Formats: sequence, structure tokens, C-alpha cells
Amino acid sequence: MHGLSLKSISEIESPTARFQVNRKQGCMVDLLKGIRVLSLNHFLMGPVGVQFLADLGADVIAVEPPGGAFQRKWGGADKRVDGQSMLLLTGNRNKRSLTLDLKKPEAVVVARQLIAKSDVIAENFRPGVLDKLGLGYEDAKKINPQIIYAAASGYGPDGPYVDRPGQDLLIQALSGLAMITGSREQGPRAVGVSAIDHHGAALFAAGILAALVRKARTGQGCRVDVSLLSAALDLQMESFTCYLNGQRPDDVRQPGPVAGWYYGAPYGIYATRDGHIAISLGSLEALSDALGLPADQRIPDEEAYRRRDEASAIIAASVAKRTTTECIVLFEARGIWHAAVNDYADVVADPQIAHNRNFQVVTGATGTPITLVSHPVRYDGEQPDVRLPPQKLGAQTEEILKELGYDAGKLKDLYDTGAIGAADSHH
Repeated sequence: MHGLSLKSISEIESPTARFQVNRKQGCMVDLLKGIRVLSLNHFLMGPVGVQFLADLGADVIAVEPPGGAFQRKWGGADKRVDGQSMLLLTGNRNKRSLTLDLKKPEAVVVARQLIAKSDVIAENFRPGVLDKLGLGYEDAKKINPQIIYAAASGYGPDGPYVDRPGQDLLIQALSGLAMITGSREQGPRAVGVSAIDHHGAALFAAGILAALVRKARTGQGCRVDVSLLSAALDLQMESFTCYLNGQRPDDVRQPGPVAGWYYGAPYGIYATRDGHIAISLGSLEALSDALGLPADQRIPDEEAYRRRDEASAIIAASVAKRTTTECIVLFEARGIWHAAVNDYADVVADPQIAHNRNFQVVTGATGTPITLVSHPVRYDGEQPDVRLPPQKLGAQTEEILKELGYDAGKLKDLYDTGAIGAADSHH
């Protein structure tokens, strides 16, 4: 905790109560109403990307094998809610669940029928997997010439790394992100969240939306490809632009407290007597005044980059003598851009986050309340509601197949062949 006068998480009402009290009644944001997305996604980037579309009213049909996709089986923190994994709860709201065993020819027939009636097919299998099943881009175009085929992958649809496992941590290492996040004292360090998966998901959604705009204008379909590797480089656009067009240092790790090789002092995070504080872009001279530094420790603004190691060391020594609250008072009085470094308990208690309704509580598919991170965009001032919490496996299988014209007899045949699975009463 950073020492501010916020109540500890144990002293405030429970997160569930807090977000229920502060949550404005949600609304049906239907910007994508009438758009059908056939989602053949697992892990994180693909599910989260199409969840964005589902939040906006698209009919997203999440196809999983009878045993469930990967996100039902892993979820971090060794925690489940009524058998539901954290990964399932992260990226699977507002979707209908359909079980199909695509190893069965009868299930492939159903998938092809759905492609014919969909606007988008989104998948993140390894490149070539769906081609072998007759469900790849070329096959999909023959079924539905206007289809938007969106593929998420680790490294792209082809190239020397196409068969490598694509996973966030591995891409952080390969792309330089782990190195630039590390410090010169301690070496490379991974970002504390699956940052590339989440940024890739945003790009995945953006690419699909761009293709939908062109389809609306011209009737033309499109193939959209997003890779974790490209997403990782895009995430580092500012840094790589500096590197490719300016100085190329031998070491891109963070120099001391400064939060990036291409920044000058004071930009970085500094330890206080009881926590940490971030000091953003600003004048070294103004900061020196705020901290009351003697003349021999003041470095001119024009030397903030060249002498950043010296400057940041001086700032660090001065800040370390004060509490976080004392620093905040000094910095606010002089217009120094700053922020206390919050832990998660502080974030949950933050009044702006409550005001923005960034978390919301809904009743889960099992009847137990779950707290979700909200859709991050507002439309005409309104926040999309959760129409469907993450669903039990196969919850809408029969509903979707009946929409395709399957009667009870045909459904029984599919069950008998194992092409579809019964709705799971637990997961």
C-alpha cells in the first residue's frame, strides 16, 4: 500500500457490493446487431478479441470440442468459481456455446452450414489446421464469398516460425519486450500480465471491424491476420521508432529508476519511505524546486537525457527520505505530474474506477455472482451490458442447431455419432 488515506480492502465494503452499488444500469449496445461471428478460438487473444464484438451485440457462436476448449481447463491463481476457470470468465461473456467435435465429418458439415450463415469466422488454431478439415479460408470463401475470415496466430500464417508455439511469455522474450521491461541491475523481466494477448485481441477486433465496414460498403469479404509477434512490436512502437531512427544503445533495459531507455530523467518510478511514486514527463528544474535540492545537485533540463543516471540517482535519494503522501503534497503544489503506485487493493478501492464502472458484478451461469472487467468503451455515454455471462459448455448447442433446421431426429443422430455433446451441467 502506498500510504494514502484510502481504506484498506478489508475496511471497505466487499468488491461485489461496491460495484453493485456504483454500477449504473447497463444498456443493450447493439451496434453490431445482426452480425454473426463463428468463433473457433481458445486460449486468450482470440476469445477476448471476439468478446469485444459480442459486447457490441454481435451473435458470437463459440465452438468448442465436447470436452471444452483450453480456457475452461486453466485460469490462473489456482482458483475456480463453481468449476469455472478464471480464463473462461475473462474472455467468454455474451457468447453462445456450441459443442462440435470437428474430428467428426458430421460436425464439419454443421460448421460449414454455420459459415454459410455467418459474417465472420474467427479462429486461432495453428496455421493450416482448419485447412486440413476443409474449413480454412479458401474453403470458407467457396461456401460464403463474402465471408470475413480472421485468423490469430503466434507468428503469422507463414514464415520460418510458423510451426513454433505462440504464447505470450515466449513472444515477450522474442520481441524484446521482456528485455526493455527489465532493469540493468536485474536483467530482463516479463510484463506482469498477458499484455501481448490483450493488445493482440484489440487488434483482432479492430481488423474484423475494418473488414466489416468494407463489406458493408462493397459486399467484399476479407482475410484478416493478426499475430502475437506483430502485436508485440506494435505495442513497442514508440521505443522501436526511437531505436530505428535515432540512437541504438547497446542496452535497452531500464536505466535505474528511469522507465525506459529512450527517456530522460525524471521519468520513472521511485521508492519512497513507505511505498513508490511515479514521476512523469516534466521539468527537472521544477522538480528540483519541489524537492528543495541544493544548487550542486540541480541538473539543467537540456541535460535531462544525457545525465539521466546522475539526475535519477539524486531524485531517488531525495524521494526516499519522504513518505508517498509527503511527495504527493509537494508535487501537487508545484504541478509535477505524478501518481502513487497502487497495488490491486488500492485499484479496487479507487473512486475514479468505481465512477467509470470498470468492474461489474453479474450473476454467473451457475447462479453465483462473478465480478468481471467491463467493456472499456462507451457509446453515446452508455456502457454495454453483459447479456450472457460465460456460458456452460454447449449451453446453446440445440438452440443453434434448431436455427439451422435440425429437428429432434437429426439432433439425436449427431449425439449418437459424437459430433456434438450434451450441455454440461457443471462447466
